[in-house]
Amino acid sequence: MIPGPSSEVPAVPPAVLEVAAGRAVRAVWVNELGGVTYEVGTGPAACFVKWIPHTSGIDLDAEVVRLEWAAPFTAVPSVLGRGEDDVGAWLVTARVPGTCAVEARWRHEPERAVAGVGEGLRALHDALPVASCPFTNSLEDRIALVHARYAAGLLDPGGWHPEHRHLSLEDALARLDDAPSVERSVVGHGDACAPNTLLDAAGHCSGHVDLGALGVADRWADLAVATWSTAWNYGAGLDGVLLSAYGVEPDPARTAFYRLLWDLGP
Repeated sequence: MIPGPSSEVPAVPPAVLEVAAGRAVRAVWVNELGGVTYEVGTGPAACFVKWIPHTSGIDLDAEVVRLEWAAPFTAVPSVLGRGEDDVGAWLVTARVPGTCAVEARWRHEPERAVAGVGEGLRALHDALPVASCPFTNSLEDRIALVHARYAAGLLDPGGWHPEHRHLSLEDALARLDDAPSVERSVVGHGDACAPNTLLDAAGHCSGHVDLGALGVADRWADLAVATWSTAWNYGAGLDGVLLSAYGVEPDPARTAFYRLLWDLGP
């Protein structure tokens, strides 16, 4: 079973088969935008190919520069190659030790997995230097993007999480305009859902993947989404486990704000 939000696996693109050069190819993640991540080969020499269609809107070049910037400070995949053709684009990265935090073993050990995600997120925030980070996910930029999407008619309440669907577009935007102060600036992951953490055999974080949205932000931008994703991936009631492992008390107001901002984002 692929630990992703879609169970439909498209045919392996020719570009991925070319990278594989006869090695085994296994789909390990399918996203909602038609992208697939493949494991190519087996064992320590295996690599991963993230393939996306041009219609996805994902910028792999943004991920490349972020991975290369973060690599001296924390465990992230090394970039091995990048390419594109008329159909899509792809990024080839080296294996990072560990397994995805939502693989079958960890779904059967949810508290250990969630604690590993929380510990790993704190380690990431502590390791990456804010002062020298060239990337930002500032509130101002994110809120401005939401307003631009609203003006273009791109906000769809039907796709929001159930806890936000009672809001009108205007009510949601008004809530964003009442933003909380920044509690602590960190270099945030930008997509801190549990599947983007890798865990070693003992359940400790061994690395992070999918850093295409990495940038300076309030740490609650990551924490709000990370705790939310524990319910999606393991079941309800584990927010406190993640926050305790991270080492922070709950902040309901910032959590609610950043979850709404996430729902309204691209």
